[in-house]
Amino acid sequence: MAQSDKSQVFVLPAQPGLTAVRPAGRARWGRHTRRVVGHIVAYMVMTAMCIVFLIPLFWMISTSFKDRGQVFLWPPRWIPDPIVWQNFPEVFRLVPFGRFIINTMNIMLWNILGNIISTLLVAYGFARLRFPGRDIFFMLLIATMMIPYQVTLIPTFIMFKLIGWYNTYLPLTVPAFFGAPFFIFLMRQYMMTLPLELDDAARIDGCNYLQVLYRILTPLCIPPLTIVVVFTFIGVWNDYFGPLIYLNDAPKFTVALGMVMFEATFYGTVNYGLLMAAGLMSVIPLLVLYYFAQDKLIGGIASVGLKG
Repeated sequence: MAQSDKSQVFVLPAQPGLTAVRPAGRARWGRHTRRVVGHIVAYMVMTAMCIVFLIPLFWMISTSFKDRGQVFLWPPRWIPDPIVWQNFPEVFRLVPFGRFIINTMNIMLWNILGNIISTLLVAYGFARLRFPGRDIFFMLLIATMMIPYQVTLIPTFIMFKLIGWYNTYLPLTVPAFFGAPFFIFLMRQYMMTLPLELDDAARIDGCNYLQVLYRILTPLCIPPLTIVVVFTFIGVWNDYFGPLIYLNDAPKFTVALGMVMFEATFYGTVNYGLLMAAGLMSVIPLLVLYYFAQDKLIGGIASVGLKG
């Protein structure tokens, strides 16, 4: 009797994990590749935009070391040959540029002091104290930000002239001690993110309201204070309209007015080498300020306005 050969087939048990390893790995690799490519493209675009925006600054730096003959060469010569260092001392010879810088620094320091004091006091009242009509007064304060500067320009000028402040630095410094709505808004929003338990603990230890402000809250408000200082510095340093209205004597001019006065000394034939040298010296303080304050400035802008 012939026995039929029965072939035995061994079937391995299904292992779903093994079949999913390869597609999952490919998916993760694909996502990682797309992420890397996206970052590279983003950095390339930002770098190109940065170069485009920095071209005027590079041209100003290059032109400040050129004489008249090299300014309008085509194609442009980015590295001057020869380098004219005499442009910088020549600026101080033609106009009292050093005096303009001292005048601007004087106005700027008083504005920074006034804005810091007024901003801390008013923002502390709106953020930490409870009194009737607080929210209404705060809304009125914010509403003043929508009033154009030109609307109050003439009445303000007449008022300062009648009290004898014309041709002095008082109209450019005293208003800072009465608070700026934008700075007060920023400081108030930041103070509201700080826990009220800090105030309660300080008052239990015997601190009054001013001591709570200056000993407890002020050290914690360094980021928004940095914003106040930097924005005040930039605003005063670049202010042209205010000094133009209230100042009449050339020895009292600021850097912005001094640049216009410097341009007028050429009688229609502008020496762009000297003009760019003066412009470069007027920009350097702003670049130095941003270099030292960039960390706190960026962190302060990111942390302000999270709660209201």
